Amino acid sequence: MPYPEFFVAPMRQELTDLGVRELRTPEEVDAAVTGTAGTLMIVVNSVCGCAAGKARPGIALALRNGIKPTVVATVFAGADVEATDRARQHFAGYRPSSPSIALMRDGQVVYMLERSQIENRDALAIASELTAAFEKFCATPTTA
Repeated sequence: MPYPEFFVAPMRQELTDLGVRELRTPEEVDAAVTGTAGTLMIVVNSVCGCAAGKARPGIALALRNGIKPTVVATVFAGADVEATDRARQHFAGYRPSSPSIALMRDGQVVYMLERSQIENRDALAIASELTAAFEKFCATPTTA
């Protein structure tokens, strides 16, 4: 049974206030994955403490970077169950974890930050890790 909306709404808002787009249905997930030109970041949000104290604050810091994904979206584990399941289907080769953060290009995961890489770091370390991934996978190549 999903978490009640009144319970997760403030946790959703932490990301939507940053301009992160919610994907609440499997169809919205598929449209984002197949319809994004450039890099798509999908955050699997969660009610857990490491999402609240580490992942969401780290994402907020990383999104201040000049280089960032073309589209940033989120699904909420335990609330948008079907959308989260669909997002995880697109994360082939990675075990389900929440929170987690995937960077995708052309429908394929090019970078994944899993819960096991989040729970033992602070927000600044997560921001640094994400910023490095943004610079590697989101920068527009230039020709000389």
